Amino acid sequence: MTEQPANLDTKRPAAAATVWSFRALLRGWARDLFVAAGLAAVIIVFLYQPVKVEGTSMSPLLVDQERIFINKFVYRFGAVERGDVVVFWYPRDRTKSFIKRVVGMPGEKVEIRRGRVYVNGEALEETYLVSPGSDASYHGPVQVPEGYYFVLGDHRSSSNDSRLFGPVSESLIYGKAVFAYWPVDRFGAIPAAASSVK
Repeated sequence: MTEQPANLDTKRPAAAATVWSFRALLRGWARDLFVAAGLAAVIIVFLYQPVKVEGTSMSPLLVDQERIFINKFVYRFGAVERGDVVVFWYPRDRTKSFIKRVVGMPGEKVEIRRGRVYVNGEALEETYLVSPGSDASYHGPVQVPEGYYFVLGDHRSSSNDSRLFGPVSESLIYGKAVFAYWPVDRFGAIPAAASSVK
């Protein structure tokens, strides 16, 4: 007489199946979280960098001690444009970073008369200035060399900028201000400048 194999039920009990599926779900979430954290780290390290604004030279757009993100990659694919708020190594001490607005492009002649910026003899429209008539200074004319940019702070009376240290080499510019994140009431994208030559 041959032995018959026992009729074993190979299905998992319902409770065990539930535990197994919950563990698989947790593993999936952990994997996704790990990938997301890795991507975020890559983005922050290679594309964006948090920086702290020190001083009032870019107020009211940026205020003292405000925290912002700068895009470190944008100028690898595109050119610096007039009106960009850029972060660069200070030409006189390359251990320090400055943040200013680009007003003069390579090859242009920049002059300031009674606080008004002129590019190649034409007045520059600077809609981002709160009180453009408050500055009565004169500067220039300055011929901006190729590969250089003339930068100014928005708060002209308290800004150390190209009027003092000259045009900034493109090689020193390493980022563009794109997003403010602290304090929370200043949270949001840093708006593009509306500046044009009349």
